[in-house]
Amino acid sequence: MVYLFADALYESLRRQAGCREGILVTWAILGDGSKVLVHLSLGNKERYEDWLEHFRDLVRRGLKTPLTVTTDGAPGLIQAVEAMWPEAERIRCWVHKMRNVPDKVPEEARPVLKLYLEAIRDAPDIERGRRLVAEVVERFGREYPSAMRSLQEDLEASLAHLRLPAAHRKHVRTTNLVERSFEEERRRAKVIPRFRSERECLKLVFAVLWRASERWRRVQFSEHEQKQLQRYMEERQRQKAAQKEAPAATVA
Repeated sequence: MVYLFADALYESLRRQAGCREGILVTWAILGDGSKVLVHLSLGNKERYEDWLEHFRDLVRRGLKTPLTVTTDGAPGLIQAVEAMWPEAERIRCWVHKMRNVPDKVPEEARPVLKLYLEAIRDAPDIERGRRLVAEVVERFGREYPSAMRSLQEDLEASLAHLRLPAAHRKHVRTTNLVERSFEEERRRAKVIPRFRSERECLKLVFAVLWRASERWRRVQFSEHEQKQLQRYMEERQRQKAAQKEAPAATVA
């Protein structure tokens, strides 16, 4: 297991008008480049406790610590990832970032701002990404402070994909794969729009996503990418070791 992804889908239940059932979904990119659906569970509020139990199920089934975990900004999800896998690099979804930041500026300013956001997202390395963020905040901060706060929210996680091999970044920086696959498959199969029970909901969503996952394209893991990942893991280990030594040095 190399890259892990977690997100939630919401489906309506017939038994209660306005009731939407949350389905917690985890999938992964393996070391051979394949994309696989890993786990589904119910959690209608996306609470920390729901996600933590979801991840504990994975660990009980033998899942080892992933290299990265990509999520959206749901607080309970982020808290559960950090509690379960503190050693993993958490990555913030860029699909959500590209929606949320432009939504906070007038329509006429969005095209220019989106170009800046794309430049940050596609920066050659994390240091260049940080410099571009500073430039954008300098330019737009006074006029659009709420948008700039949204851009800087969870910034290190938003830039974390820039530490990975360039060929992998576009695959790892978003959680949109399952949501897009699910909507596409529903259009193809004309799945019932409202479910009668939680069990039926989970069963049919699993069937839909499993079928969609059979068409997911593999990610390239060449010898070059393998070496880059090895260097990345070694650097992460050095950072973790330094963090552990820092408190002891401060006390001394």
